[in-house]
Amino acid sequence: MPVKLDATDKRILRALQDDGRLQNTDLARKVGLSPSPCLRRVRLLEEAGVIDRYVTILNPSMVGAGLTLFTRVWLTAQDAETIEHFIGAMKLLPQVMECYIMLGESDALLRVVVSDLDAYRHFQSTHLTRANGIQNVKTDMPSQIVKQTYALPL
Repeated sequence: MPVKLDATDKRILRALQDDGRLQNTDLARKVGLSPSPCLRRVRLLEEAGVIDRYVTILNPSMVGAGLTLFTRVWLTAQDAETIEHFIGAMKLLPQVMECYIMLGESDALLRVVVSDLDAYRHFQSTHLTRANGIQNVKTDMPSQIVKQTYALPL
């Protein structure tokens, strides 16, 4: 259930989405609060689950994961056991950055990162198989990243 956010909460969240390493004093100055009330609001946002966690976003090409592919998956069956088996397998694969169970043509959509096409071919032949409940796979490769953000609109 969504949490009711006021304008100050939204300013705090925008600032933290832009830079999660902001010190409380800098955050407070940026959003127009004194440090104690700012810290109290951040803690309340964390406790309410609005702030899920803090992460560091890496440059994929600098760590050998410069190729992103989108993979549409069709499962061997639609039963709960097959879907749960597939979900469990995908959660264990570090190359799968995002996995969505879909409504529509395909059963799942994956965002996969690897070093190059050879690495993807190996990944696909090893993991995107019937053993993981997969019947068919179609892979799309973007030619250009136009926009990529992790900040939610507030």
